[in-house]
Amino acid sequence: MAKSSKKDSNAKRLKEAVETYVSCQEGGTFNYKQVSAAVGAVTPAQQRAVALKLAELAFDGVLVEVAPGKYKTPKRSVVTTGVFVRRSNGKNSVLLDDDNEPVFVAERNSMHALNGDRVSVSIAANVPGKEPEAEVLEIIEKKDQTFIGTLRVDRHYAYLLTDSKFLATDILIPKAKLKGGVTGDKAVVKIIDWPDDAKNPVGEVIDILGKTGENNAEMHSILAEFGLPYRYPEAVEKAAAKIDAGITDEVVAEREDMRGITTFTIDPKDAKDFDDALSIRKLPNGHYEVGVHIADVTHYVKPDTIIDREAQDRATSVYLVDRVVPMLPEHLSNGICSLRPDEDKLTFSVIFEMDENAKVIKSRIARTVTRSVRRFTYEEAQEVIETGKGDFAEEILTLDTLAKQLRERRYENGSVEFDRAEVRFDIDENGHPTGVYFKESKDANKLIEEFMLLANKTVATVIGMTGDKRKKPKAFVYRVHDMPDQEKLVNLTALAKNFGFKIKPTGSPKEVNKSINKMLAGVKGRGEENFLSTLAIRSMAKAVYTTENIGHYGLGFDYYTHFTSPIRRYPDMMVHRLLDRYLNGGRSVNVEKLEEECKHSSNMEQLAANAERASIKFKQVEFMGDHLGEVYDGVISGVTEWGLYVELDENKCEGLVPVRDLADDYYDYDEKNYCLVGRRNGNRYRLGDKVKVQVARANLDKKQLDFVLVDEKNPPRSLDNLAAPAISEVMRSSGKANKSKHQSRSKSGKSTKKGKSSRRK
Repeated sequence: MAKSSKKDSNAKRLKEAVETYVSCQEGGTFNYKQVSAAVGAVTPAQQRAVALKLAELAFDGVLVEVAPGKYKTPKRSVVTTGVFVRRSNGKNSVLLDDDNEPVFVAERNSMHALNGDRVSVSIAANVPGKEPEAEVLEIIEKKDQTFIGTLRVDRHYAYLLTDSKFLATDILIPKAKLKGGVTGDKAVVKIIDWPDDAKNPVGEVIDILGKTGENNAEMHSILAEFGLPYRYPEAVEKAAAKIDAGITDEVVAEREDMRGITTFTIDPKDAKDFDDALSIRKLPNGHYEVGVHIADVTHYVKPDTIIDREAQDRATSVYLVDRVVPMLPEHLSNGICSLRPDEDKLTFSVIFEMDENAKVIKSRIARTVTRSVRRFTYEEAQEVIETGKGDFAEEILTLDTLAKQLRERRYENGSVEFDRAEVRFDIDENGHPTGVYFKESKDANKLIEEFMLLANKTVATVIGMTGDKRKKPKAFVYRVHDMPDQEKLVNLTALAKNFGFKIKPTGSPKEVNKSINKMLAGVKGRGEENFLSTLAIRSMAKAVYTTENIGHYGLGFDYYTHFTSPIRRYPDMMVHRLLDRYLNGGRSVNVEKLEEECKHSSNMEQLAANAERASIKFKQVEFMGDHLGEVYDGVISGVTEWGLYVELDENKCEGLVPVRDLADDYYDYDEKNYCLVGRRNGNRYRLGDKVKVQVARANLDKKQLDFVLVDEKNPPRSLDNLAAPAISEVMRSSGKANKSKHQSRSKSGKSTKKGKSSRRK
């Protein structure tokens, strides 16, 4: 007993020594070896105890694990500031300015701060075994935000029913603040007050979007949800209407006149804003002159005008399922600036001299005047490529040959080849989806893509490469793409190996990307195609705009920018202005201000992408709502602790098989291997598995589509039975005691394995 007591005492002293060491650290990182050396832990058993204690402190929130096995102490003062994060499930937190780490905030301590508000908080001292908590002391800066939902107007009061993930309660609305809204209207509401002792905030209606369920109202609500505009200010439209094309002899004289060279556009069949055109002619020396001609938007839109400010705020056109919300008023985007056929247009061009092997001999950048002689759709150009017949067949076939050689070299140099079909909907006159089709990238699409990439790369190189390492490049807008997430890449490598593919997780970008391309090519048409290609995409970083050039990893380019779409992207307008300034000998612009504009454009691009995905999801749910009870083949496209996401083979619509509907077992989530594993029967549902599902529920308000699995043991159900979740066979047979325990767990909302376990109800 004495020996055991001494052993326990030594262990206790060792833990106390570790805690003392940790409490004295100010910044910097450390691992268990460094701590062991500091506290005198020399034996393997002592060092294991140190490692376990550090992991325990990290779990308790006393330490932050910045990398596997590497820790630091959070730089937190008793009173500090941060950004409030509100969640409808009550798990509010504050992201601290000190270390950007989240700290839990109970609702009673939130002062009703809203998501995104800047707040001052006090941090409770860390107690072993408990997570740190924060209490809001003051709302320093309120974020301007609105909420979308459906109005309910009763005799004495009104309120907004919202499905916002940032708000758990409905919003009360005084009758005088309804702005004419009635029950069933889709409305935009702003919170104007939230009394300390009130459960619900008070708001006022900002705008009525229409009736809930109507297509326009739903599309506008998606835009409003992401803070994106859904109509143009009248003053901006009027200012745009006053602009004339103004292609006078004086303007033409200042430009290179290329109207006599064969020039045409190739765009989607429903496009109205034609940003780019291609020209081609054979030179006397046997080479080809290929011109990439881009609408000269900045000739018409001058800096700091009302049109420019609106475009800068929007930063991008937004492409929803059934419409485009343009960055520029239609008078400019679809009219004056659009490179429509048989009209003289002002353009900004990159002109290449290329040999028959698509090697660029030389290039130049010039402001030009062009005239498109033909508007091709991608389908029309593709037919010319496939048949060799049609308008301007020789020119199109030559460009196609050159583009294929450019593309081949690009992949040889390490560009990643992601080529996935995009889902599109046939829409009736009421905006209701009647069918699904897939937009695939064929040779005609790739022809345009390759020359746009070449132009963007050339422009960035001209400004970014000074030719003198001692000379700093002028401030510029780059489109950069960082290295992949190393941990995700290592995980992808291990999983790909199971299917016979070898990926290099380390080495030069060229080597890594070549191995990924080889895997993507080899997996095409196989059952695991979606699984591995999805993981490959998830391992990649997001491309952003910045003044700090780190190259574009995915393309394998040292210099890259966006120059080719100024009608729909504000960064391209920024590039046009900078290019014109620098080519004329102008001084570098302020890099800090330019970086702010880059960040704004990156943020707006992400919001636009989120809105596009939300509109697609809405139409998927709406479309599948017409097919309740039907059975489809699909593939597991996502695995979470709350269920399986399944993408249907026939139409690429994605829905959730809730874990509560997996009625044969309790399922644990294996995060590392992307699967759910049955505890009793060992059954596995893994990302990429082929399954058969029945459409069970379609909730338009939540944009949520639910499936149930169908197999030999679980045949398709009637529509009445689909309306209610499955009842677990395990619960039915587990006895009274177990049933009571399971019900208790369900009410608490806790998983049996700390966030990694799921089970059916």
